[in-house]
Amino acid sequence: MNELLANLNSSFRQEDLIDVAIVAFIVYRLLNLIRGTRAVQMLIGLGVLTAGFFLSSQLELYTTHWLLSNFFDYFVFIIIVLFQDDLRRALTKIGRNPFLLSNESENRLEMVDEVARAATQLARDKVGALIVIERETGLKNFMDTGSKIEARVRAEILYSIFLVDSPIHDGAVIIMGDRLAAAGCFLPLSKDPDIDKHYGTRHRAAIGLTEETDAVVVLVSEEAGAAHIVQGGRMMKDLTETQIRDALTDILSLHANPSPLPKRVQNFLSKVKGSGGHDS
Repeated sequence: MNELLANLNSSFRQEDLIDVAIVAFIVYRLLNLIRGTRAVQMLIGLGVLTAGFFLSSQLELYTTHWLLSNFFDYFVFIIIVLFQDDLRRALTKIGRNPFLLSNESENRLEMVDEVARAATQLARDKVGALIVIERETGLKNFMDTGSKIEARVRAEILYSIFLVDSPIHDGAVIIMGDRLAAAGCFLPLSKDPDIDKHYGTRHRAAIGLTEETDAVVVLVSEEAGAAHIVQGGRMMKDLTETQIRDALTDILSLHANPSPLPKRVQNFLSKVKGSGGHDS
């Protein structure tokens, strides 16, 4: 036994450990990528055929073995044809995320993109909205005032929720992690006596929540047709889709490879970190 361990130690290299770790990571990411898709059923089917290939050899089922061996001669081409959509999606994700962020960070970045897109479209169409993104402070008390939803964050869903015809348009949506958790939620209004008198209920609710919690709120004003970000009781106004995306990415610490933010966003974030008041 000692001799066997000694032989293993002598033949084992540090590079082998790195090699195994890389392969394990790739397999893990691929399994995460196809989880919940049709590719899982196709993999199970291929597994059954593989088992049949070896069994047919052991049981001397020559015709079956011949058929399956011919099938596996073209295995690489079969994989490409069967999984072309999944391979395309995997390559796209690698292109978007060359630093291989965790799934959670990846999903949060996708959520930020969808929120920025929805807010821009809502502002363009002058549809009022309150989109709350939970951070460290739990928002369950506010979620309980609305309708529970468990869905991926999509711009189209957010847009449809805030249309006047929607029964849950009057209130806020709350996003927990990368999931749309609730809609039609009521938020506390700011009690600050110095708040701008031109601000309506939606503005006061966004400021009020961010004064009480560390949440960040994307606010869309239907009167002005503009999108704002509210954090720490402060408001950054009239933002473009890119500015919303950059600000949320920084606030939520989702930078894969930090790049300089627009000066306007930097100034806003430094004000929020430096004090707890609000802009008029």
